[in-house]
Amino acid sequence: MFQTHSALRRNVHSQVTDRVGSSIVRGEIGVGETLPPEMQICEMMDVSRTVVREAIRTLTGKGLIESRPKSGTRVRPPEQWNQLDPDVLRWHLETENMDRYLAKLFQLRSAVEPAAAALAAIHAGEDDIARIRAGYEGMAAAEANEAFVMADIAFHQGIYFATRNEFFWPIAQMFEITLRRSFAIAATGAHRPRALVEHKAVLDAIAAGHSEAAREATVELLTHSADDLVRIRGREFETAARAQR
Repeated sequence: MFQTHSALRRNVHSQVTDRVGSSIVRGEIGVGETLPPEMQICEMMDVSRTVVREAIRTLTGKGLIESRPKSGTRVRPPEQWNQLDPDVLRWHLETENMDRYLAKLFQLRSAVEPAAAALAAIHAGEDDIARIRAGYEGMAAAEANEAFVMADIAFHQGIYFATRNEFFWPIAQMFEITLRRSFAIAATGAHRPRALVEHKAVLDAIAAGHSEAAREATVELLTHSADDLVRIRGREFETAARAQR
């Protein structure tokens, strides 16, 4: 079936957004620098002015740029970007040193996930526990790495949703992008039996409503996950992790 004109325009708009956004994240257009004029971008990318304006609006919504009268469209500091936006996360993944990226991710998870598990033990309803349990059972039943990774992601997403605190939910939503790479690397190790035991301990503590046990089980799980990455990735990940402390 042929695409409609609006669908084609959305595709072109996405491509322009992608090219400009990834250039900003890579630092090819620096903080405070002005984007080329609209007509120049049109000529460079062979697209209409409408498409360029849609891309500019999209990037503005993600916090990467701002437009001011008489001063043009400038790149904002990274502190003002929406770092949890799926496109911004993807652009980082495409440009960042992988070991440094994984270390940053573990830094975030170590700071937040034990607290999320403790809150889940207090606030989780039956549906929340069923979601976490389904993730665990999917991991246990998985034969292929990809199935194991997807179930592992669902397990951890379930914990964040089970906090019943909407400020934790964006972290769960970003896992579809960020944890896939981390878990795919770890899934190649021979640690699955131990990982299943540790995930089961987290699940059981949450289901029983034991917040401190859930926190402690999560700390143990994350510590061993980091150790697994050190063994798989080698000294590079260990060095990057140390630099993030």
